[in-house]
Amino acid sequence: MNPSYVSQIDKIIDSALEEDLGPGDITTSAIIDPSIKRRARLSANEEIILAGIGVLSRVFSRLDPGISVECNYHDGDVVPNGDDIGIVKGSMRGILSGERTALNFLQHLSGIATLTRRYVEKTDPSKVRVIDTRKTTPGLRILEKYAVRMGGGINHRFGLFDGILIKDNHIAAAGSISKALAEIKAKVPHTLRIEVEVEDTKGVEAAISAGADAILLDNMSLKEMREAVSIARGRVLLEASGGVTLESIGKISKTGVDLISVGAITHSARSVDISLELI
Repeated sequence: MNPSYVSQIDKIIDSALEEDLGPGDITTSAIIDPSIKRRARLSANEEIILAGIGVLSRVFSRLDPGISVECNYHDGDVVPNGDDIGIVKGSMRGILSGERTALNFLQHLSGIATLTRRYVEKTDPSKVRVIDTRKTTPGLRILEKYAVRMGGGINHRFGLFDGILIKDNHIAAAGSISKALAEIKAKVPHTLRIEVEVEDTKGVEAAISAGADAILLDNMSLKEMREAVSIARGRVLLEASGGVTLESIGKISKTGVDLISVGAITHSARSVDISLELI
């Protein structure tokens, strides 16, 4: 994981630990002598795409720097059902106190990576890319977008500050696509790519005429997407978006669009089954 993100991730981890531990783990402190050291096996109870092993390690090290994690797999790897992901070693108190928080992160992020891979496998990566959206859990975006990458997906803009996407309400406020684009071009650096959301092929034509670099095809039918591809003729990037499912993404990928954004890979991914057992 990028070292520049460590401070931000530590804040997320510390907040999660504080939420779970509060002033302390009453049960573990009452039962376990602080000098006892143990090992625990981390196992996948279904086939998964691993994501977040570094976060899990960081959770334990925030509690006790002496706890170490020996991994058999790396983030982005396929872990077969029943395989051991790795071994956690060190203070038994620390392992038990951090178990739930560590697993919450690993199960959630691996769930996102696993679902993302399922979407990616239904497309031809040489012709179309599966991208995420801003439909993420508040406070966890940096981790969830990392998990998308581990699953083989691509990140869309991280937030409102690092990319331009003129949406339907922006267009309504400006009065038209051309007016919205003119306002943007007059006020932002020329180096930034401008994407415009449209709902029909007339919008595609208007966005291209106004100088858009990319166009988001919002909830268009397959027929409309193919028409948009024909109109664009490779002059702009085309992104299909809206209600994309595992059942529909294969057909969408064959229309000729360049990108397919899928909110479900972050907002609807279930946590996978991973266990941590003392050995």
